[in-house]
Amino acid sequence: MVHPARIRALNRTSPVNGDYVLYWMQSSQRVAHNQALQLAVSEANARGLPVVVVLVLVPDYVGANERHYRFMVAGWPALRQALNERAIALVCRSGDPVAIVRELAQRAALVVADCGYLRHHRAWYSLLAQQLPCPLLQVEANIVVPLAVASDKEEYAARTLRPKLQRRLPEFLTLAGDAWPRYTAPATLHDSALLDTPDPLQSLAGLDRSVSPVSQHQAGEAAARQRLEALLEHKLAHYAEARNDPALDSLSHLSPYLHLGQLSPVEVAHRALAIGGPGADAFVEELVVRRELAINYCAHNPAYDTYAGLPAWAQRTLAEHALDPRPRLYDRHTLEQARTADPYWNAAQREMLLTGKMHGYMRMYWGKKVLEWSATPAEAFTTLVYLNDRYELDGRDPNGYAGIAWCFGKHDRPWPSRPVLGSVRTMSASGLARKFDMAAYVTRVGALETPPAVLTGQR
Repeated sequence: MVHPARIRALNRTSPVNGDYVLYWMQSSQRVAHNQALQLAVSEANARGLPVVVVLVLVPDYVGANERHYRFMVAGWPALRQALNERAIALVCRSGDPVAIVRELAQRAALVVADCGYLRHHRAWYSLLAQQLPCPLLQVEANIVVPLAVASDKEEYAARTLRPKLQRRLPEFLTLAGDAWPRYTAPATLHDSALLDTPDPLQSLAGLDRSVSPVSQHQAGEAAARQRLEALLEHKLAHYAEARNDPALDSLSHLSPYLHLGQLSPVEVAHRALAIGGPGADAFVEELVVRRELAINYCAHNPAYDTYAGLPAWAQRTLAEHALDPRPRLYDRHTLEQARTADPYWNAAQREMLLTGKMHGYMRMYWGKKVLEWSATPAEAFTTLVYLNDRYELDGRDPNGYAGIAWCFGKHDRPWPSRPVLGSVRTMSASGLARKFDMAAYVTRVGALETPPAVLTGQR
């Protein structure tokens, strides 16, 4: 049973008769432990109806390019197979998601949707709620503690949200389990021929193909589960002390899968806590407290992806130091191509360019240095959002926006004043070298494959 606090009715349309229950799968692209799918199946079973799942390729998804689309679509064939095994029909189309869901809803008794927290997600669901002829239920299936349960306001920092989450965490760690409909969807309801074409992305005429796909991270629910097993078996015990070291491969590498909902954060937290220990505690701090703090930020701050979303104290101190001499100034192209005088920063940028991920500790250093190297703080913020959203597999995500904002003081506190950054926390190359074997990190990144043309200045 899905916890009632995860479910929200988005319209007040009276119940109607229909041929099926429709689930618009957008932010939770998985079968296992998917509360939205579980609710759709439960409602369909109660009505004596089959279930139809719709996946939509959105041609103009904000900031997305071939790298992001390839990673997402690569997981869809296995998802189709898993749905077929459960006698659930899959409709896979390309176009405006609101228009496609609205069309399919004409024959639906009920529409279930999962939940996204960015402004375009909220706009989709709001518009759809106004247009559907049947009830629309939204399920928070990609977060551990539902947003409104944890807090009804923008939280100042992790320390203010953490106790609220901890109080409710046991209540929401129940696994969703598997969802099996009682009624088979007839063949006439299946429409996933798009996945059988030589290249499903050909339907996206305006697709930005200037950023190459990556090979280091396999896509889909099975690959996500392999990453989870590797974390639990080999990394969790040492996670607390090793996770910040860029020279080590100690991270979970789960962020791309959590971004697309290919893995349930409830399942991940449940299994880590079952093992226990300092490593599990450190990991759950990042998975639940830090990740859900980022979601809280984006849900409650309309300027989450702009400089204007930063706290007043941070904007004030950066303004006071706006005329301080910068140690260096780099334009966006130089930064994008990882051609600065800082070998550690260049390695972090190259890691992102080549693999679609950057070590978490280096992402903080990466952001701080761009703030130092830009003519204005606002320019730095815009540059970081551009680079993060363009190259990270988990770009265009609350974690990314909150992480960038943290580099400018969000969710942090004022520190002793320094040139350029004022009271915003600083990070230095010498500090990295004292803590870690940075030569090993630079060597590891340097051993990656030769960058494709887009990364060497050829457009």
